[in-house]
Amino acid sequence: MSAQNILLTNLEIYTEDGTVKNGYIKVVDELIAEVGEMTKLTTNQGFELIKFPNKSKVIPGMIDVHIHGVNGADTMDATKESMQTMVDSLPAEGTTAFLATTITQGETAIENALRNAGEFIEHHQKVGQAELLGVHLEGPFINQKRAGAQPVDHIINPKLELFEEWQDIANNTIKLVTLAPEQDGALSLINYLKGSDVIASVGHSDATLKDIDQAIAAGLSHVTHLYNQMRELHHRELGVVGAALLRDELITEVIADGVHVQPEAIQLAYQQKTAERLILITDAMRAKCLKNGSYDLGGQQVTVKDDKAILADGTLAGSVLTMGQAFKNIIRYTNCTIEEAIKMSSTVPAKELKVFDRKGSISTGKDADLVILNEQLDITMTLCRGKIAYRKENNKE
Repeated sequence: MSAQNILLTNLEIYTEDGTVKNGYIKVVDELIAEVGEMTKLTTNQGFELIKFPNKSKVIPGMIDVHIHGVNGADTMDATKESMQTMVDSLPAEGTTAFLATTITQGETAIENALRNAGEFIEHHQKVGQAELLGVHLEGPFINQKRAGAQPVDHIINPKLELFEEWQDIANNTIKLVTLAPEQDGALSLINYLKGSDVIASVGHSDATLKDIDQAIAAGLSHVTHLYNQMRELHHRELGVVGAALLRDELITEVIADGVHVQPEAIQLAYQQKTAERLILITDAMRAKCLKNGSYDLGGQQVTVKDDKAILADGTLAGSVLTMGQAFKNIIRYTNCTIEEAIKMSSTVPAKELKVFDRKGSISTGKDADLVILNEQLDITMTLCRGKIAYRKENNKE
């Protein structure tokens, strides 16, 4: 279905250039056509008018660069149906764009997932659903010592030739690669990724500060889920955690659910990295949006209970966090402003993925990826490229 012309009114608008206290947004042909103050609105003819309750806010759509699955679907299912479930489900939590994230598996399983993602982007992408921007390849080029929920049997050393094959299978849609830079072959792969505009990220790694510095010199620029499954900070060896906090070259993910990382550690990361170099992610698995129970993650049984996903041995296994909740949590944990939370959920990932020309902020001419929040910062509506993708049932126009 095609997008429609929509006029959103009575909103506090968090634009790229500042806040409009009582404003409107005109959406035309999937794009933001006009943003202004209500007192300057001249006509609403030709638009579907949606007036929001007082104290409603609108922020740019959120971008999740690390998500495995949602609502019973997973990237590794390697089916059009599962990817369709993901793009249909994510707008309810404010996610309007994302990277479908793989997990360490056998080569055939990874190739099937990559092929499926590439084909979905090329043939099945539509307005009115979260946009699949590409793939986050998490594993298998990681360290067994820090495997976490990644199946150890399938972990291998980084292989440049294998990655080239996979990128070809994915139709050049792999945008981010999580690897352990201390492993044999990692530095040459990192250097290649840098030269081909793919983000190289350290994760599931036992690297030292020296290892990280060598990797930064080769092109490393990102940290996968800070604190989780990486060498901890020690006062005589900073490890991956210390390097992530110390080195400004590194954009750093954090799972702000209070389960994977306690709030005080998130506050430390925010104070050290600032909103300019911190990214909110979910690392969510297929159990998100579903009830407590047992689910599959990379061929392993995961038990979900009370917003916590664990393997049989007690290892944390992905999350059931939503981006909308992460947005609220980061404000509560750090006392940051809404503007700073927007940077961490939208602007920084858009810039890093080189899509800031069309996503990551509210500005005329950009994709109309918009999230409307009520006074409590709960999501009441989401637009994906100009089309309403989610509307809270009790939301009154």
